[in-house]
Amino acid sequence: MIGVLAAFPFLFSAHWLVNIGVFTLMYAVLATAWNLIGGYAGYISLGHVAFFGGGAYAIAVTTTHHYAAHGYEPFYVLPLVGAAVALGSLPLGWLAFRTRTATFAIVTLTLLFVFQQLAFNLRSLTGGSSGLLLPLPLFPVATYERPFYYALLGLLTCGLAISWWVRDSKLGLTLFAVRDDEDRARGLGMRVTYAKLAAFALSAGFFAMAGGVWAFYIGSVYPQFAIDPLVTIGAVLMVYLGGKATLWGPVLGAVLLVPAQQYLAYRLGASQLYLVGYAAVFLVVMLLLPRGILPSLGEKIRRRRGRADPGRPPAQVERPAKELVRS
Repeated sequence: MIGVLAAFPFLFSAHWLVNIGVFTLMYAVLATAWNLIGGYAGYISLGHVAFFGGGAYAIAVTTTHHYAAHGYEPFYVLPLVGAAVALGSLPLGWLAFRTRTATFAIVTLTLLFVFQQLAFNLRSLTGGSSGLLLPLPLFPVATYERPFYYALLGLLTCGLAISWWVRDSKLGLTLFAVRDDEDRARGLGMRVTYAKLAAFALSAGFFAMAGGVWAFYIGSVYPQFAIDPLVTIGAVLMVYLGGKATLWGPVLGAVLLVPAQQYLAYRLGASQLYLVGYAAVFLVVMLLLPRGILPSLGEKIRRRRGRADPGRPPAQVERPAKELVRS
């Protein structure tokens, strides 16, 4: 899959196609990062775009004051931006995790609006409603999108590697236990708070790095776009569409939804009717595919195999984390 994505700009070199590829990879990174906290731990965060905006403004401020001609410097500082935002998210996560379920979602949504208002009012740093304009990088016109594309592909590869490691580690087992029964996991002596904060910080760091690439690619940063609730909603919808707590589900959701969103935004963007399409997809997923595409397909394949081979013992169903802990 990663090899196919790496070859995409060479197979389809038209600017508009690579542009769609850039946004698809960006949302794949965001969905993969959100899956760590929303899919693995079961905590629905609606304010993660605040970290996306933080990364965007960090790159904007950095490039405005320290910029060299060839333009690759913002990519070099992305790990520092991600680490700084991840560390800064820890006290926010600690406060938010004092709540659960719907209250947690509301608290994180409040965080989004607080950061947006700070971006509007800290004019000396963010430019306020006028925003910040980033210097134009001197990339070749024929392949202008490729540096951004491969920067996001690198982030996606790292995000998938970390998600795979977390899923098969003790940290992942703790997160799954939290999702199934947090009180029981805490009673069994699991380090619940540590696990939740680790997932929250990792997720925030990747959101910030994706936001930094987005800002450099767009060339301007404004509060209403850098800290837009629709960014988080899009990432959440992609996770639910592809399959929560799966490795490739968020990527599949991004590959399916982003090109459709770009097409609808182009055709209907003036009236913003494309948001109706977003709402329709969300309803369809919730009603017909509540577990997402990949888990639903996997279950159907297991059922067909069972009917094709009656003598075969039934496939083991994935057990909740609390049963794994008990055993």
